Amino acid sequence: MALKYSRQREVIKEFLYSRYDHPTADDVYVNIRKQYPNISLGTVYRNLTLLSDMGEIMRLRVGDGVDHFDADTSPHNHFICSECGCVIDLKMENIDYITEAASKNFCGEIKGHSTYFYGYCEDCCKQLQSSI
Repeated sequence: MALKYSRQREVIKEFLYSRYDHPTADDVYVNIRKQYPNISLGTVYRNLTLLSDMGEIMRLRVGDGVDHFDADTSPHNHFICSECGCVIDLKMENIDYITEAASKNFCGEIKGHSTYFYGYCEDCCKQLQSSI
């Protein structure tokens, strides 16, 4: 069964494709309401879930209790700032060898991995150093 076209879903996708800061559902809702004031938070949540389930966007659970969303579904790693909570894509060499390393002492089948790096982002580093 083909999915029926939804202008609201398309606007949500377009918004995510224009962002690189991995917004939460609330962030998406606040911004989409500027263009579609009658859209509900429930509609935003349902469409984000649907898009994520379909593999058109990525849902990130970074440990802060809320889901973040990423339009870049290619394999890549993320950095989470321990100070401000920002989520940043990391440009780095391929580390797929960790899947092989993890498989060595594991009897199941590993199909992939998600890697998060933690520390302080550039802005927070500057703020922390200026307060010394």
